[in-house]
Amino acid sequence: MFITDLIHRLVTYLLSWVSLAQNSEYGWQSLDRKTGRLEHEQQPLLKKLKLLLLFNPVTEWIDTTHIMRLYLHNRNAAKGIEESSPKSKSQIRAFVDNYKIRMQDFEPSDVDAYPTFADFFTRRHTAGSRPIFRKEDDRAAVVVADSRVVVYNSVAEAKRLWIKGRDFSIGQLAMDVELGHDFDGGSVASFRLSPQDYHRYHSPVTGTVKLFRSVPGDYYQVDAIALQSDVDILTRNAREYLLLETPEFGDVLFVAIGATDVGTVHIYEKWKKAGAEVSKGDELGFFQFGGSSIIVAFQKDRIRFDKDLLDLSQQRIQVSVEVGMSLGQACAVSKDSTDSAQHHEQAGSSTVGDESYADKLKEGVE
Repeated sequence: MFITDLIHRLVTYLLSWVSLAQNSEYGWQSLDRKTGRLEHEQQPLLKKLKLLLLFNPVTEWIDTTHIMRLYLHNRNAAKGIEESSPKSKSQIRAFVDNYKIRMQDFEPSDVDAYPTFADFFTRRHTAGSRPIFRKEDDRAAVVVADSRVVVYNSVAEAKRLWIKGRDFSIGQLAMDVELGHDFDGGSVASFRLSPQDYHRYHSPVTGTVKLFRSVPGDYYQVDAIALQSDVDILTRNAREYLLLETPEFGDVLFVAIGATDVGTVHIYEKWKKAGAEVSKGDELGFFQFGGSSIIVAFQKDRIRFDKDLLDLSQQRIQVSVEVGMSLGQACAVSKDSTDSAQHHEQAGSSTVGDESYADKLKEGVE
């Protein structure tokens, strides 16, 4: 089944290259939440071919020692060092033009103001460019990064449709079996960032830090094709995480995961202390150069994800989102399984369904 699906996707890409080549749109399909337009992520053709080569059953069988991926990681790590040198500044303008980055959303907006590509990569948003949905309503959770997101009501569902790693679980992700049990049956939002994205990340909820941990590991790709291979990408990559305690959502796990080209994952020191108070939309940290990923996990029956996100995720279509957009709504703790089923069936009271996302923004952004 997997091989058939892989061949189908490969053929689809090959047939689409003719029409998508002009904009290098070789990536996985996603829907732009603002415009409602289906599109393919901009991605260099060579990178796409590498992904198809590295993450397939044949390569998994041949390269049991992962030497090929280690070699590519070492090359990308060396490239990351180059991006911090002054000569890398010359790459910025071409990068902005190629990916059509709206520099008016960032501060500084002048590409010549960045001394290196690494400085450009960790650029900041201008004030007001990413409004927070219902900022004063702690029952509304928000998107944590400019990214592509899929959401699922359970880890089992996420593994069936999106994250195919053999041993993916919240316990493995946190390297803590007891913590993993606290999220049994819980919901998962998976955010994937590409190199052209803003690489700072923000809190989805308001709460108090209970725990911070840093977990060493590898730096595999987090492209959709890699995530749907048998390699345990998310539980093998280097990561840092926060456990947030909230009255509305219970405990919320926020995991920032490094990937190929990402030298480090930074969560700011002030959030590493238990008892630190975090507000929805607060900047938690940033990634260095490359693609990267974030997992936000909620305990069972504590969130109703927005209906548009759930519906598209069921179709294995990512949604292109921005920091501060609506993610979902807190729901009361279920007292029995009947309540639990009703919560999931009713997912949509804070959703994009019968109304456009533009209408929702008018109602909810403060």
